[in-house]
Amino acid sequence: MNICVFLSAADLDERYTRPAREFAELLGKGGHTLVWGGSDVGLMKVVADGVQETGGRLVGVSVEFLAYKARPEADEMVTAKDLAERKALLLAKSDAIVVMVGGTGTLDEATEVLELKKHGKTDKPVVVLNTAGFYDGLKEQFRRMDEEGFLPLPLTDLVFFAEDGVSALAYLEASVGIQ
Repeated sequence: MNICVFLSAADLDERYTRPAREFAELLGKGGHTLVWGGSDVGLMKVVADGVQETGGRLVGVSVEFLAYKARPEADEMVTAKDLAERKALLLAKSDAIVVMVGGTGTLDEATEVLELKKHGKTDKPVVVLNTAGFYDGLKEQFRRMDEEGFLPLPLTDLVFFAEDGVSALAYLEASVGIQ
């Protein structure tokens, strides 16, 4: 399975890097391919290292103004002209989406794919990996949107919030029919 991961390229504390590394190792050991922003820095590097070192493939989608940070030893690297093209390529190259900890870029990527899913433009499963409660506020906001009628489909059809990498991967594999 090609799993797109939206996440930060920042250098982060171990409370975020350790679970990210563990999830990456699960992907690699499972024979999955990481589709990611292509950067070889920060949390993006941690995840790419974990996938590659445990046998998974790496498909990076960088963007022209960040190409100097691209991972040289990815199995495949594409450079998009801008962020809009990058998001489209990430989605096109993936079977499922995982949202890990990140800043405004990660949130932008996540909300765009959820908007596409809401309108039936993609049916790919989306998981928010809620490491260390990072997305507790977002989870609560989505519950409120659901309860107050702002979502045209049930929240459970839109996104799955996972508290750990094992449940995130299990949900994705079940969603795409991998036993």
